[in-house]
Amino acid sequence: QVQVVESGGGLVQPGGSLRLSCAASGSIFSIYIMGWYRQAPGKQRELVATITRGGSTNYGDSVKGRFTISTDNAKNTVYLQMNSLKPEDTAVYYCNFRGLVRLGTPFDSWGQGTQVIVSL
Repeated sequence: QVQVVESGGGLVQPGGSLRLSCAASGSIFSIYIMGWYRQAPGKQRELVATITRGGSTNYGDSVKGRFTISTDNAKNTVYLQMNSLKPEDTAVYYCNFRGLVRLGTPFDSWGQGTQVIVSL
């Protein structure tokens, strides 16, 4: 079983920055992709950013140039640096890890979510 725990959300003013962290632990054989998603009230969950074990990244159009995803593979941890935050970035942010708990047995684990509020 793989546990995923996020931290770093909170209240920030427009134009400000926040850094989210997310760590996976438990029965992990390998991780091949990590990502951040978000869900605003009344909206569907959307992609924020993903990163592979090898470092290839993908960003949602609305965050390109403002957010940066990075990892510490040795610690099974993924980060999301969020700069130039806008009120429309307000959402619950979810972390996701996908990989193998053993050869041939995949996992797809989500964190509990961390709230980000961008407001004066």
